[in-house]
Amino acid sequence: MTIRRFTAAALILIFATLLTGCNAKPTGEQDTGAIVVGFSQLGSESAWRIGNTASMEAAAKAYGYGLMLDNANQKQEKQISAIRSFIAYQVDVIVFSPIVEKGWDNVLTEAKNAGIPVILTDRMIDTADESLYTAYIGADFLLEGRQAGEYLIKKADTLGKAHMNVVEISGTLNSTPMRERQQGFMQAIAGDPRFTLLESISGDFLRSRGGECMRYLLDKYGAEGIDVIYSHNDAMTLGALDVLDAAGAKPGSDDLIIISVDGEQAAIDALKEGRVNCIVECTPDLGESVMKLVEALSKGEAVPKSVHPEETVFTDFDDLADLPPRGY
Repeated sequence: MTIRRFTAAALILIFATLLTGCNAKPTGEQDTGAIVVGFSQLGSESAWRIGNTASMEAAAKAYGYGLMLDNANQKQEKQISAIRSFIAYQVDVIVFSPIVEKGWDNVLTEAKNAGIPVILTDRMIDTADESLYTAYIGADFLLEGRQAGEYLIKKADTLGKAHMNVVEISGTLNSTPMRERQQGFMQAIAGDPRFTLLESISGDFLRSRGGECMRYLLDKYGAEGIDVIYSHNDAMTLGALDVLDAAGAKPGSDDLIIISVDGEQAAIDALKEGRVNCIVECTPDLGESVMKLVEALSKGEAVPKSVHPEETVFTDFDDLADLPPRGY
């Protein structure tokens, strides 16, 4: 990798000339010789996503890197536009969290031809040419799904349940976490005749949509017809809890098991209150790992193709009294 060196004056001129074409926000130090990272965040739809952005900003500042931040507000076309603007700026590294898996080959080929390495964070892309990205940093979503399913099996065993009806509130269709969290969960419970998946419905990882999905599911099956709710993130889970509470249901009880993913403070609080049964952790604190890779690339070092953070599972079988604040 050839690190591009800019003077502060040159950066200011570039920002002033091109910023109108991209809502990127340069942050952090940009002294002479500073490495500049272009980061396209897919949105700010949850405490997790906001925490992820904060982690990137803090890590860039700690490393003394300039960070050009663009919020795509859940629109793939905005991410593609941001990446093209980063290429025009000649940033040193492009980092982005892809909204969906498909549709990136053209713009990433442009980045490759410009000699700018690309780091994927939190979500993967579907491409036949893996040379279009240098590394992926984020959760093992397939493992997360399996852990959710393994918890359900243990819970059913503990309760002595002969049969349980499951509904799934999934994330954004065609995104990596949605697809692999679903796949891992189904792999874990496959062949166990106690579990019937009634329906899977997408809530787009949004709290409001989680509530809408829950209202639909209650109208269709009734609270008495649902034994397990598997939600792909805490934002949707919290939206579902709002609806369940209003309907007089008892989420977190032995008759209505709630399984979620992420580990936001609000969801952990609900777990401690007995309104959620299991949360599979998916940490947003990826900034340090990303900037370590940027540093290695700046030195011409080889980097691993995939990096997964260490994560855990929080359940109603655990003593969570001493769990420190989540920070997001």
